[in-house]
Amino acid sequence: MSMVIAIREASPGGDYSPAKEKASNRGVYGGRSPLLHRRLRLFVGGAKYKLMLFLSLLISLYLLSSKISPFMGWNPHYPSSVSSPSRGGYTVLINTWKTNTLLKQSVAHYASCHGTDGIRIVWSEIDPPSNKLRANLKKVAERAHKENIRFDLNDEVNLNNRFKPIEDLKTDAIFSVDDNVIVPCRTLDFAFSVWQTAPLTMVGFVPRMHWLNEETNGVVHYRYGGWWSVWWMGTYSMVLSKAAFFHKKYLELYTNKMPSSIHNYVSKARNCEDIAMSLLVANATGAPPIWVKGKLYDIGSSGISTLKGQSDRRNKCLNDFVSLYGTMPLVSTNVKAVDATHEWFW
Repeated sequence: MSMVIAIREASPGGDYSPAKEKASNRGVYGGRSPLLHRRLRLFVGGAKYKLMLFLSLLISLYLLSSKISPFMGWNPHYPSSVSSPSRGGYTVLINTWKTNTLLKQSVAHYASCHGTDGIRIVWSEIDPPSNKLRANLKKVAERAHKENIRFDLNDEVNLNNRFKPIEDLKTDAIFSVDDNVIVPCRTLDFAFSVWQTAPLTMVGFVPRMHWLNEETNGVVHYRYGGWWSVWWMGTYSMVLSKAAFFHKKYLELYTNKMPSSIHNYVSKARNCEDIAMSLLVANATGAPPIWVKGKLYDIGSSGISTLKGQSDRRNKCLNDFVSLYGTMPLVSTNVKAVDATHEWFW
């Protein structure tokens, strides 16, 4: 049997010494200080501790956020009988009245948005749209490769017209908007993604609030809160249909299931159809709407919202509707959806 024997050379300073070799390996005879070794070990140990602490903090924040979300009123995984739309787009429902110039600008803009599947125009004038207007809007839409554009004609001026059921809709999502309101495409598509997480509720850009005003003889009276009260208090319970997403099924519910007394009220007052829709959705879901933070651009007159005494009329509408419902279905919330990828601060 053969054996391999390692031969070590003697050190320059004298005979070979195992003790000297062992000490050299520990650093006594090497060029590195044992103090440096100890500091390196302490540093590595501290880094591991900081990494474990950081990971523990991330896990804690994740668990906390998962509990806060439902508590704050918006649960993206809220069980729904309405499935999230699979066709990946939305129909822009534009309400217009004798403002063809604004309508052309509005159609041109929304046809350019990536998520727009089709455009429907609620026309409530005695005279139908001219052939010139039709051809112009069709050309604008085709230029943006959006050929699905149609007029829904009504022969009377009635604000209930904007919520009539629409045949041949290809999408579950409706984006209801006034012809003088422009929402940037990127903001609009973000709001659509928010709506897809909660397709039962309304998701919009114009928040409003109902405030308890007084109670007399057991009857509660409410005050309609505009933008400044929402901004000041950070609470809202409605998003107006002048710029909001909702499921197409609410068109059917509004027209055929909502009390006719409310239809008559809206028709006679020529006002408050947006409050009626908010009450309808809240009554159906028992949940608050979702306000999406985003810029809106008003490209024309604001219509009846600028009339004198509008605040008093809105207060009356709100209380009369609640009386007709027999209850207050609106649910307040302070949740706001923000596209964090385009915000400087959270």
